[in-house]
Amino acid sequence: MSRANYVFTSESVSEGHPDKVADRISDTVVDAFIEADPEARVACETMVTTNRIILAGEVRAGKPGADKAANKAFTKDIIASLQPKVRAAVKDIGYAQKGFHWEKAKFACYLHGQSAHIAQGVDATAKKDEGAGDQGIMFGYACSETPEMMPATLQYSHNILKRLADARHSGERAELEPDAKSQVTLRYENGKPVEVLAVVVSHQHTKKLGDKSYSQSRFADLVKPIAASVFPDGLLTKKTKWHINPTGKFEIGGPDGDSGLTGRKIIVDTYGGASPHGGGAFSGKDPTKVDRSAAYACRYLAKNVVAAGLAERCTIQISYAIGVAKPTSFYVDLHGADTIDPAILEAKLPELMDGCTPRAIRTHLKLNRPIYARTAAYGHFGRQPDNEGGFTWERDDLVGELKRLA
Repeated sequence: MSRANYVFTSESVSEGHPDKVADRISDTVVDAFIEADPEARVACETMVTTNRIILAGEVRAGKPGADKAANKAFTKDIIASLQPKVRAAVKDIGYAQKGFHWEKAKFACYLHGQSAHIAQGVDATAKKDEGAGDQGIMFGYACSETPEMMPATLQYSHNILKRLADARHSGERAELEPDAKSQVTLRYENGKPVEVLAVVVSHQHTKKLGDKSYSQSRFADLVKPIAASVFPDGLLTKKTKWHINPTGKFEIGGPDGDSGLTGRKIIVDTYGGASPHGGGAFSGKDPTKVDRSAAYACRYLAKNVVAAGLAERCTIQISYAIGVAKPTSFYVDLHGADTIDPAILEAKLPELMDGCTPRAIRTHLKLNRPIYARTAAYGHFGRQPDNEGGFTWERDDLVGELKRLA
């Protein structure tokens, strides 16, 4: 039986965190390829460090009916177009520092053609459906703690950094630089968040705060009101502990302060530790990779289960074998809810997405679009579907059908 009373913590990192810079660049590459060819294959890893941006991985793109030589040239042209797009992404984050500058950082690209042995298992043929791009297990989770149906500790951590980033981009808080981390600790009673016990914010800053020299207390006075604004009334108390830049100055940050790699913030990207994780990262991968697309599908289905009132919490696991279209397993955990037998959902939910094959997921969620750079910071889940087709996995359009099952 799960505990009803406990203390839990989640963290988030900003768009300027070195690992998130790498994620943003890798997803910019994914978008560039999918924009040129919706069926493109991309597995892009990025490393960023002091004035260095390095890409590596496997890619493939082409036009239907073209021969191998023409499609090879087509892929080469996309690769050649990447540098200005990558630099624009870094500029958008806000890096124009001596140690990491969007225009001056050295750029190296080592992307190459996709392995034929991977392609032969994934590509659809006249005799078989498109297979999964890799083996693995993926999880999805939803809960009723917040309107976004996300764990409150993580959602508030994301919201703190997003509001601080908005203040930085708008010029309201020009003292802020791009790199930051947050952490929120909540006390739960009867499974519901009732009190904020601690808030941690470590945020990169300029050498001076306006016309004044930096001091920890002065910086806290700038940051704390913005961070406090994300919490619903009643959660913050006089006992809430605030730790803002607890080590002191934080001037050297971003890739100059620490190297960044794609895929190192998988818990930040998902559920803040409140749910199991299969281990696969999202960024840099096209949607034939089930690490990404099936995790999105699991979130979509879990969110609809909670939105339909079938459970306060729902965890879904799905697994695949590389090159095989049909999932090897599908599991639903309602965490003690007795409104419906989970076995009924295990049978029904895959049917709602045509068996949850990789192709069916991509089609249902319309994933073959350049929608991925926007996912790279502040979580892949708990976001609003947008007008350009992003975050389709956050829709709750299955609620009516699921309610009829109860």
